[in-house]
Amino acid sequence: MAALPVYPWRLAPDGLATVRQLRARGLRPGGQDVVAQIERPRRRRGALVAYLYEIDKAKPVRPMTPARWAALAKANTARRTCPECGRDAGYVIPASLGMCVPCAYPDDEQCAA
Repeated sequence: MAALPVYPWRLAPDGLATVRQLRARGLRPGGQDVVAQIERPRRRRGALVAYLYEIDKAKPVRPMTPARWAALAKANTARRTCPECGRDAGYVIPASLGMCVPCAYPDDEQCAA
């Protein structure tokens, strides 16, 4: 395997883009291999690396189907539902607590069951 060309931060050639840049254009890499990388130096830690893909070979983003929208809504509802009291908390339940705030700290406020 050949080494990837490395470009300095913000000096990538035209025709190449990161995944986020592709997504902003409504594209995805579409299974193509990484063509190059850019590196952003940092003072105390290793450089930040972003991989570049060819824009010409990128494919359009797949559209969301009604089934995908339904699955996403179900997953988001599950993230908001408290396992202790079973109600929708109105926010994503923190993984550190594992339950809604009123159930985690019952002294401050009673959990409405």
